[in-house]
Amino acid sequence: MKKGVDYIGVGVGAVIFNDHGRAFMAKRGNKSRNEAGKWEFPGGGVEFGEKVKDAIIREMKEEFGITIEPLELLGVNDHLILNEKQHWVSPSFACRIISGNPSILEPGKLDQIGWFDLKDVDRMDLSLVAISNLKLLKEKYPEKFK
Repeated sequence: MKKGVDYIGVGVGAVIFNDHGRAFMAKRGNKSRNEAGKWEFPGGGVEFGEKVKDAIIREMKEEFGITIEPLELLGVNDHLILNEKQHWVSPSFACRIISGNPSILEPGKLDQIGWFDLKDVDRMDLSLVAISNLKLLKEKYPEKFK
């Protein structure tokens, strides 16, 4: 049985800001679970028995080689990907990097990474959950969109 397809999956997302207020984003590759080619605030699936904050810390270490600190829950997204027949529930956290410089450790799953001004992000080809997170960010941090 597959998470998100055969039953509702639980994912988690990290909106990571650097010291200049830019957000870290990743472009999903052809081997990603869904929404290939879309830009996202990175995240991943929660494993059985794992707390959501522990899951996002693990995912960022596995995918990018960075250690993060989740600072604040931004909100919980209903990530409904109807054209792919997937349903995920995904809490997203504002985070900061404690150590490391991000690099792609899972090629194929991820194609590109970068740091972006939030005011420019809505022009990108975003995943559905990234669109939801952008709305949450505009409510919580309107100053970052100027």
